[in-house]
Formats: sequence, C-alpha cells, structure tokens
Amino acid sequence: MRKFALGLMATTMLTGVSAHAQVAEGSRLNTVLERGSLLCSGHNGSFLGFAEVDDQGTWKGVDIDLCRALSAGLFGQSDGHLEIVPISWAQRWPALQSGDIDVVIKVSGWTQSRDTELNLAYSTPYFIGAFQAMSKADLGAESVADLDGGTLCVGAGTSTERATATYLETKDIEAELLTFENGDELRNAYYEGRCDALVEWAPSLAAGRVDAPDGADNHVILPDVIALEAEGIIVPEGDADWLDVQNWMLSSLWFAEMEGITSENIDEFKENPPSETIAKFLGNTPGYGDRLGLDNEWAYNMIKEVGNMAEIYDRNIGSGSPYDLPRGINALYNDGGVFYPFIVD
Repeated sequence: MRKFALGLMATTMLTGVSAHAQVAEGSRLNTVLERGSLLCSGHNGSFLGFAEVDDQGTWKGVDIDLCRALSAGLFGQSDGHLEIVPISWAQRWPALQSGDIDVVIKVSGWTQSRDTELNLAYSTPYFIGAFQAMSKADLGAESVADLDGGTLCVGAGTSTERATATYLETKDIEAELLTFENGDELRNAYYEGRCDALVEWAPSLAAGRVDAPDGADNHVILPDVIALEAEGIIVPEGDADWLDVQNWMLSSLWFAEMEGITSENIDEFKENPPSETIAKFLGNTPGYGDRLGLDNEWAYNMIKEVGNMAEIYDRNIGSGSPYDLPRGINALYNDGGVFYPFIVD
C-alpha cells in the first residue's frame, strides 16, 4: 500500500511538472506575450481566399483566420492584439528573422532548401496544394505539353516558380516564365494575353477563374499536377516552444472539427463536456494550456472566435465563399482527406 502511495505521489509530481512547462527565455512566445500583440504575415491584399482585403479594408482569408486564431489563443481575443503586416513572398524570411513579424502564416511550402539553409522551422502542414496551369479555352490546350513554345505567368520568388521550371525541364517543354510579385499583376498579365497560361496552385486558379473578366467559361484548368506542396506555418529554427504553439493550434482546430465543436455550440460543450478529454481541451480542467505556457482556455478562445478548421475553410474558400472549392485532400482523414488531430491527454 505504501509503495502504491509513493508511486501515485511520484506520478502526481511528474504530472504537475509537465503541466507547468517553462518557456525558454529566448522564445518568441515570451516576446509576443510581453508585447501584448502578435505580428502576423499578411500579403498585398490580393491573395484570394487566403489573404485579401475587402471594400472596408478588413483582412480575410484562411491565413488571416489562422493569424486570428493564434492571437485569440495567446490573448483571449484577437481584437487589439493582432497586427497583419503586409509583406511580399520574398520578404517572408528576412521579416521573420529580423523580428518584423513573429510568424509566417502565408501558405508557404515546405522545401528542403528552406528547411536546411534558411534557419526556418515548419509546423505540421495545414494545407496540401497542387500546382496546376490555367489557359484560355480558345487555345485548345489539353495539357501543359500543348503550351510548348509559349509563355507562362508565375509568382516571383515562390516555390511555384521553381516547381514549374523543374517540371518544364523534366518534360522537355520549352516555355518562357514571366514572373510577378503582385498577385493582381500576375493574374492581369494572364487575362491581358501577355502569357498563354497562369501557373498557381489550385485554390488560386479556382478563384482567378471565377473572377475572370471575360467569364469563367473562357478559361480551362489543365489536369496536369505540376507538383504537390505541403504548406506549413514557419517560425525561426531552434524555438521549440513557439513551434509547439503553432502545432497545437492547428491540431486544436482539427480536434474541434472531429468532435463537432463549432463557434456556435462551443459554450454548450464547455458547460456540459461529454468527456474528460473535451473538458481538458476546453480548459475546464488544467493542463492543455499550462503545458504550452498559455491559459488553459486558449483553445476555447480560439474556436469561439474563428471556429474549427472546417468553418475556416468553408467561409474562405469552400462552399460558403465565392470560390466553392471542394476540400478534397484537405479534409479530415474520416472525411476522405489526410489531416488528423494529435491526441489530447
């Protein structure tokens, strides 16, 4: 009996230690909490479905909602605690390294060079994007090979540009690449006929097709998958505490979706949690926030403000948006996709 009591005491002590994890002194998490606001990457306002600005000057999109979720988790709400910093694709890394932003949430592909040469650390992916090409229907192209001898418009300084160049070389297709930093300039160059095709990832092509000035029916998204890219959140390398927050933020959004917890019904779940796991997840019992150096209700605050991952997807690029892009591979594993939450214990 005494051995059992001592074992239980030791287990309790270990649990207590793990439940109040110390955040490393130099972690960006401490910097953000002490500042009282999160500096999150934006865009020039033209990245449709992910980082765009409406007529009232309000930011919206999948990436913006993830910035809002992160800020709400850190501070209880994003209002007054979040600054969206407009940066170009090429500015992402220097802005993060200099401290002009705290985190890159800008559908950024996980590539080997970025991972090993730029001192960057990636979260688990939150989106899988396929690079494809869209051409004018009257060209009659049925594949990228049919664009041999033509010109392709791509975003400058992006993994799209590198993947396209590799694809053309591999397939022995001769085509010139015209690059643009600004998303509006990129699409307008294509609409104006300066190139034969626009190469982006599928969500952007779907959005661009809907907004085509001459009508969606005059544009065809070619079936070739130039590359698949895993998009993750990026923080400086060597900051495990800050990276943990990103990973568990994403997992929390998937966990809430899997359990049917939404922005509309979360208070009902919190008032009457159906399991001890959900009680811990929503902060009714301690642990889920303590272990990260956050308030135990951080996940509740996130989902109350922005909803679960399905809500974020649907209102920005899915059925509740003008783009109506099927979720497909980006759904949860139990709905035909590849994503899943981590275990809450």
